[in-house]
Amino acid sequence: MKIIKNYNLKNHNTFGFDVVAKKFVEYENEAELVEFLRLNSSPLDGRGWLHIGSGSNLLFLGDFDGTILHSAIKFIEQAPLRDGCESFLPSGRLRGATSVAVRVGAGVVWDNFVAEMVERGLGGAENLSLIPGEVGAAAVQNIGAYGVEIQDIISKVEAIEIDTLQKKIFDVSECKYGYRESIFKSDLKGKFIVTAVVFRLSKNPILKLDYGVIKEHLKNIENSDIKDIRSAVIKIRESKLPDTKIFGNAGSFFKNPYCSKEHFEKLQKNYPNIPSYPVATVFEKEVIKLSAAWLIEQCGWKGKTLDGAAVYHLQPLVLVNQGNATPQDVVNLSAEIQKSVKEKFCLELETEVNFI
Repeated sequence: MKIIKNYNLKNHNTFGFDVVAKKFVEYENEAELVEFLRLNSSPLDGRGWLHIGSGSNLLFLGDFDGTILHSAIKFIEQAPLRDGCESFLPSGRLRGATSVAVRVGAGVVWDNFVAEMVERGLGGAENLSLIPGEVGAAAVQNIGAYGVEIQDIISKVEAIEIDTLQKKIFDVSECKYGYRESIFKSDLKGKFIVTAVVFRLSKNPILKLDYGVIKEHLKNIENSDIKDIRSAVIKIRESKLPDTKIFGNAGSFFKNPYCSKEHFEKLQKNYPNIPSYPVATVFEKEVIKLSAAWLIEQCGWKGKTLDGAAVYHLQPLVLVNQGNATPQDVVNLSAEIQKSVKEKFCLELETEVNFI
């Protein structure tokens, strides 16, 4: 187990803020995690520790006066055969079934996992290429892009319960996945730490080409495959999103908001071209999902700056550190954007990024 005092977190938050943790602890297996929990009890209840992934959805407001806990559980291996789901062999050879079970450590970089699966010809994750973060955090967040969410390919989630130190395996149906939501962010928030995820991938994938931007990139490619989709998604994301090495950012800063059908119809009268997504049911009510990026752009924020922070000129969902921003600059900018959207559209924008 790695233990470092006064640890600089610049490489553990994608905004690139120069903040320091009193202590940094990195564990390599479940036994080390359990030992840490045995000695440190519950998080953020006066004992002062916080578990993070790669810091791609965090905004540290300053130095962290406690312990940052991080997973270095990194493996990609065959999983047990269940429900007709085949495993893959370490050599890369596959047996006869059409779906494949792959067990992945929570500390594996998400895009490294996607790249390896695409290279092995296993489909399902390719639309989620180049999303920052680690596998464990991705399963908690229910990451999604271009018509696919991680819940679509998860079979099981393995986790350690913080209070009992016992391991529990959650079936995907128990994870209560929703739009950027899971049971680990709601009912069981702060009660479990994900250690591994089992995915169900396909040897004969059905390509997800619903998004027009992907179709446009693939229009001149006959018989496109998952490698073509990954390549297209990477090009699209790189063309729209800033490189964190140049402009620190946390990707999409805000969630797409929901509103009632009645409110949407009122908005549509004033804004006939307002984009929307299919009707969904949330808390037993039919709602419409809207584009946060469109709302922000309509409020005139695209490309605008506030002190050292800015709204990225190619994607209004992304707030960037221009190199001289403070965490408070980002907080102030996000608050002003939320205020504008509420005043103009009577809608509340919720942040995807967690303020620490």
